[in-house]
Amino acid sequence: MQREKTKVRPMTKAQTTLRRPAAHRAWRSYYGLVIVLLLLGSSCQRKLNQHNGRYYSARDMARLKRGERVASPRGSRSTPIKSKVKTTAPTGSGSVATTKTVVKRPFRPGNATGVLASVIDNARSYQGTPYLFGGTTRLGMDCSALLQLSFADAGVTIPRSSNEQAAWGDPIKPTELRPGDFLFFGASPGSQVITHVGMVTVVDEEGVEFIHASTSLGVIENSFEADYYLSRFIRAVRPRL
Repeated sequence: MQREKTKVRPMTKAQTTLRRPAAHRAWRSYYGLVIVLLLLGSSCQRKLNQHNGRYYSARDMARLKRGERVASPRGSRSTPIKSKVKTTAPTGSGSVATTKTVVKRPFRPGNATGVLASVIDNARSYQGTPYLFGGTTRLGMDCSALLQLSFADAGVTIPRSSNEQAAWGDPIKPTELRPGDFLFFGASPGSQVITHVGMVTVVDEEGVEFIHASTSLGVIENSFEADYYLSRFIRAVRPRL
């Protein structure tokens, strides 16, 4: 007796469409599991990089374990940076109005004492003053004028220019910095020509802060460990008081 051959009919378009969603759901579940695992991994890594309530990169964590200072991570300040705009009106025919942006930010508590504590407070009182080459008032000042005025307000006379200020003190190593020390910088990485000066305001476990008259932001405090300043750093000097 001869068996009848069973014919295999190809699936219709409708049957194919019905089977696809099940496969798609399986792939979605797989990708969802992978994403969850990745998020968990990143979360664990983030916890490993936590120190004193702040998060640091792996490189900074290694430096902390060696007892070295690292810059404060961005966003660690409790109060946001505040900015405002000052506009200078035209003074005569042919002149145009100019607009300058100045920045104010909260200060980290310092640990200076004596005359230097007064000098630093004086410098901080100029925060937000716009930069003006050759300027020596609250309407505008340059970097060396900030230091000269801050010391003058405390009854101490120091030289006017940054190059003269670099010679008015004893050279020190960056690892020996303390509040009141002068920091000198060049215009570009690796330069040995002094074009800028600032004063150390805070030295603690979070790093070194210094105040200066920035050409773009006016009088402001910044972290000395920032790559921009480290690459342009030339020398540090402890003023003779």
